[in-house]
Amino acid sequence: MNPNLPILIAIPFFVIAIFIELWYQKKKNQKWYRLNDAITNLNIGIGNQVFSLFIKAILLWSYAYTMNEFSFFRLENTWYNFLFCILLFDFLFYWAHRWSHEINFLWGAHVVHHSSEDYNLSVALRQSWIHNLIAFFIFLPIPLIGFHPQTFILAASIQTLYQFWIHTQAIKKLPWWIEFWLNTPSHHRVHHGVNPQYIDKNHGGLLIIWDRIFGTFEEEKEEVKYGITQNINSWNPAWANWHYYHDMWKLFRKAPNLWLKLKVFFAKPGWDPTTNSIPNYSVDLNRRVYDTQTSKSLQKYVIVQFCLAVFALSAFMWFFYELSWFFRISNSILILLTGVICGGIFENKNWVYKAEYLRLFLVLINLNVLYLKHFPNWFSITFIASLLGFVFFIIWFYKSSLQPKVL
Repeated sequence: MNPNLPILIAIPFFVIAIFIELWYQKKKNQKWYRLNDAITNLNIGIGNQVFSLFIKAILLWSYAYTMNEFSFFRLENTWYNFLFCILLFDFLFYWAHRWSHEINFLWGAHVVHHSSEDYNLSVALRQSWIHNLIAFFIFLPIPLIGFHPQTFILAASIQTLYQFWIHTQAIKKLPWWIEFWLNTPSHHRVHHGVNPQYIDKNHGGLLIIWDRIFGTFEEEKEEVKYGITQNINSWNPAWANWHYYHDMWKLFRKAPNLWLKLKVFFAKPGWDPTTNSIPNYSVDLNRRVYDTQTSKSLQKYVIVQFCLAVFALSAFMWFFYELSWFFRISNSILILLTGVICGGIFENKNWVYKAEYLRLFLVLINLNVLYLKHFPNWFSITFIASLLGFVFFIIWFYKSSLQPKVL
């Protein structure tokens, strides 16, 4: 079975849920979505899946090696062991999540999930491209105890799917007995807030009880202001993933000695090596949300390119293990580049106009070489269709770039 099948099955359900939330937003006359923010969230999610295609193999090998060489027990695939694995995974997730807010090098990967200033189901898919790789060591107790890899994967999948629905403002508070035990939209809205009393609270995954036990629980009371203390003001999915490490590098260079340079990686976010302290940041809860103006035609163009990127990702995930390494890498680069250029269009960057023409040309070449090598029976049809599409998008993008910008 294709190991990417669960995600491929989940993608349509994610899309349907987002459209339902959009419909409900309109019905309630709310403003939970902005096109530029939502597309950026989803492009970051696409990048997460591209990186996961390569990272997944490393993590599964590490898991299997740890279990085979160092496990204390070998637990069978029974329903009670499965429940125990879910509980243990959720406990470890709490600490992985909490440390990702308290340790600089982990926060550098996790910050991308918090940097949206909106809160909706698209934010659930705004996931780091490398966090699973650098935080995997926290979950090593699971293979050390001897859980079967399938049990671990299923527990992790349940955790991931559960956390999708809690990224919404459509659901208010639930009955108290649910709010007491489980992580809910209300609890997770608090987690995404920059209100002083909400920062670094409610780290639970499935259960909120860990936060109650370890003193990081906060109830939702006042309206939540979303984002991070120092917003990145960018729609670039790559910059959203790497900007904090860029800041860490500057701190590393600024640190006056080796000890403080090393401390940059393990200190709390916001720590300053020049003073060896964390300055008091005051977040203006009335600050203006970052936004940009883009013409309606360019907005439609970005939506179409994004939809094509989703289709390309789905096909890429389905055929990934049949492709050569050349096409694995080339397709990954082009899918990621699509997201970066969508962000550049929203930001009205000058470089994006030449970059988009180049991307369209590279997609044309890559697609036809791919079909010529791996799917020769479809090459003629693909060549004609892709050439027509190339000309169509060149003309559309050129004409759209001449139109005046609107909100």
